[in-house]
Amino acid sequence: MKHARTGAAVLGAALSLSFLAGCGQAETPVPAAPPAQTAPAHNDVDVMFAQGMLPHHEQAIEMSRMAAQNAGSQQVKDLAARIEAAQGPEIDKLNGWLRDWNAQQSGHGGHGGHGGHSMTGMMSTDEMASLGQTKGPEFDQKFLMLMIKHHEGAVEMARTEVEKGRFPDAQQMAREIMISQQAEIDSMRTMLTQH
Repeated sequence: MKHARTGAAVLGAALSLSFLAGCGQAETPVPAAPPAQTAPAHNDVDVMFAQGMLPHHEQAIEMSRMAAQNAGSQQVKDLAARIEAAQGPEIDKLNGWLRDWNAQQSGHGGHGGHGGHSMTGMMSTDEMASLGQTKGPEFDQKFLMLMIKHHEGAVEMARTEVEKGRFPDAQQMAREIMISQQAEIDSMRTMLTQH
């Protein structure tokens, strides 16, 4: 019995020393954390992505609203509604980032906002006017062809952001755009064969 008590006392002492030694290690100096940043770092590619995607999305919404009025097919109307629902909230995020970065929020005003500058996949003023003047199956065909071109431009811009951007949220949005818009491109190509 005496040996058992002595063994328990030795074990208890060893555990206490081990605990104290562990506590002592926690008191060693820890390197100071870097100063907190107000926002993750971004670069010029992030700014260009937001400034480019903003008018791009605005034009896609403008085209989608035309489809709600002029499309002959419910399938095209449903696609246009999905495009508008997805891109509206992204416009708010893009504007927010540009404000946070003190960068110019270029591109307001849909297709008129980009002036004569030929951004990838953007429709010209004439193409937008022509689309707005068609109805029914003719509109569906034209809308699908133009929106495929439009989405391809967005996927290209998103790919550049993923490869060269630095701001995590912008890169995540770019990845989502690449996936969702490529899926819509595939769907629109199938729809074109049916119209």
